Amino acid sequence: MTPVLPNESAVVRFLRLIRFSHTIFALPFALGALLVATRGRPSPRLLALILICMICARTAAMLFNRLVDWQLDQRNPRTATRHQLVRRPIALVMLVLSAAAFIAVAGTINRLTLLLSPLALAIIFFYSLTKRFTAASHFFLGLALAVAPAGAWIAATGRLTLAPMLLAAGVIAWVAGFDLIYATQDLEFDRGEGLHSLVVRLGIARSLRFAQWLHLGMFFALLGFGFAASLGWLYFCGMPLVAAALIYEHRSAGRLDLAAINRAFFQSNAFVSAVFLVTVWIAL
Repeated sequence: MTPVLPNESAVVRFLRLIRFSHTIFALPFALGALLVATRGRPSPRLLALILICMICARTAAMLFNRLVDWQLDQRNPRTATRHQLVRRPIALVMLVLSAAAFIAVAGTINRLTLLLSPLALAIIFFYSLTKRFTAASHFFLGLALAVAPAGAWIAATGRLTLAPMLLAAGVIAWVAGFDLIYATQDLEFDRGEGLHSLVVRLGIARSLRFAQWLHLGMFFALLGFGFAASLGWLYFCGMPLVAAALIYEHRSAGRLDLAAINRAFFQSNAFVSAVFLVTVWIAL
């Protein structure tokens, strides 16, 4: 449930609508990719432009998701009051502005980022439609977040190499895994609405086991990224912390307690992304 508090400002309600606090999940991977691509020396201008692009793209993606699911959210007990945070016309205007700002800012970085910016928006928007026709929607969410580190690398170098592709693959597996865990909360609603997810197809127990395999894949992808990017031993010293956070998340999810799932979802994933960024920074 998303309670609407009477004394909240319009800005606070807007930030709650787009779950701005969850920016911490994808941003460290984009910044980590940028640090590696520039060997720890990104220009202040490039860093600022990438941060603006990240914020604009994520804002546009979340607003598109909210608008597409406006009626569904009202029928879902977990999100039944979400539409009360911001009026629909305002959400639509902010979607157009944030999408336009993303393309405009991306265009100031280099020619390739300008050409790829509409494709990036198409990818992150497309996720919101996938639950209507495929159980693989979790992987499309992962792909949407994987755009961030790949885009940061392209912004810095003008091309893609093995290292950012391994990192993007890790992000896809990581996001798909934690989205599977999160989706266990909506099993009955999704089934009743005819929506698709692996939780609906596999059931909760098998979905949680699959999420474990996905996070194992993510762990090995991060190791591969470290080797491909020629990061030092300090980077690899942080990987046991990543593994510990993922284990904690899965143990919490295994209790099938809503509060535990939400707590583990935010704390564990925020910790994983923060550890990744810090270890990349100190390893360069």
